[in-house]
Amino acid sequence: MKHLTSPALHAAPAAVRPRSRGTATRLFPLLAALLTLAGCSLAPAYQPPQVETPAAFKEAPTAAQWKTAEPAENVPRGEWWKAFADSTLNDLESRAAAANQDLKAGAARLSQARALQQNARSALFPQIGIGAGATRQRPSPASQGLAADADTSISTLWRAQGTVAYEADLFGRVSSSVDAAAATSAQREALFHSLQLAIQADVANAYFSLRELDALAALYADTVTLREQSTRLFQRRFDEGDISELELATARTELASARSEAIGIARQRAVAEHSLAILLGEAPAAFTLPPQPLDRVELKVPAGLPSALLERRPDIAAAERAMAAANARIGTARAAFFPRLSLTGALGYESAELGDLFKWSSRTFLLGPMVGTLLSLPVFDGGARQAGVDQAHAVYLEEAANYQQTVLRAFKEVEDNLAHLRLLESQTQAQDEAVSSARRAARLSQVQYREGSVSHLNVIDADRSVLLQQRVAVQLEAEQARATVSLIRAIGGGWQAQAAVN
Repeated sequence: MKHLTSPALHAAPAAVRPRSRGTATRLFPLLAALLTLAGCSLAPAYQPPQVETPAAFKEAPTAAQWKTAEPAENVPRGEWWKAFADSTLNDLESRAAAANQDLKAGAARLSQARALQQNARSALFPQIGIGAGATRQRPSPASQGLAADADTSISTLWRAQGTVAYEADLFGRVSSSVDAAAATSAQREALFHSLQLAIQADVANAYFSLRELDALAALYADTVTLREQSTRLFQRRFDEGDISELELATARTELASARSEAIGIARQRAVAEHSLAILLGEAPAAFTLPPQPLDRVELKVPAGLPSALLERRPDIAAAERAMAAANARIGTARAAFFPRLSLTGALGYESAELGDLFKWSSRTFLLGPMVGTLLSLPVFDGGARQAGVDQAHAVYLEEAANYQQTVLRAFKEVEDNLAHLRLLESQTQAQDEAVSSARRAARLSQVQYREGSVSHLNVIDADRSVLLQQRVAVQLEAEQARATVSLIRAIGGGWQAQAAVN
């Protein structure tokens, strides 16, 4: 069946043709002028935020009190935990990096952000497609210039064509969107590094907490052994009538108390081991870490300068990139006040008969205003565009405040951990003296008890004091290890090698 068209579509009156050419002639300079605006961004000029930083950390010890950890020069900045020279910790960190589920989720979020960035960039290029199909229609008599009761024929039109659509980047609307997506992608990357650092620190802290419980378990195991020996001795002396039942009951009470404490520590260790297994991405039933009492950590970490903290911490970098993204979105919102230029077209073949579709005479094209709208600009929207600009400005101010708060929080975390380490060092020294004095008091009480100058209650009190002081010493050593990890995390991971100070 032949495709029917109106004679008006084949030819225009002679008076109309020159005017159409004149309109086209005037249209091209307009298009050229609009295209020169492509890429002009309406986003405010972005300046990296300025932050007032102190010259030095208040809690940082003087240079003479610090020394750089020996392994630091040979350890990559990312693998800061190797400075502790603990092969078990190294293995745990590697397993967590490979299997931690939160880390995998963070990597997936980063991939999403990069995909969105690529999607935004695609708007900078023409969108090209191809298609084929047929349309079947019956035109109305009025559209053909016929009487209202006239009969029209059904026609079929076959098409095979390629289509092109392109939005000129007037006033930087598209480029601002691309800049915002790129900044968001960089923010996600920084957040991923921040998550990595947090998980690394959590693994190290969980490991040292587990070793603290191992040290306490060993301490109470020795205490239980000694009290079992004492109870057996008191039982024999009671059977021989040398001591009263009160002394035997007291010895049994101390033994039962030590056993109870040992069981409580075992319970805490089981829970801590399960938590560490989750950090490694493993089921608690499949993970076991052999007991190993904690050794005192001698690592000293130089905190560096406050100004360097802004470049080291990934969460600060993420907050800064969030500001940059918000700034770019202001340009996108402002561009809504200006025209949008969309160029569309099609090139291909169309025919009333399928067999004639790809003949040279069947070629056709459509371009510009004939397909869709060339320029579009809302005239009245009830303030929607201005609201979009106001919202974009408010988001930027929010991100700026978040950035400043992130910086302040970073300074606080460094100062806190510097204070912890400085005071823990003095506290540990004082606690070592307390342990030494308690042991001497316990030895003296044993001597005086054998000489009959003091009662057995004095011996028990002295033993309790030794156990208490030893437990506090173990806890301080573990706290010092965890504070060292927290300081490394607070300064953003590894550290630059500095000259050792003797």
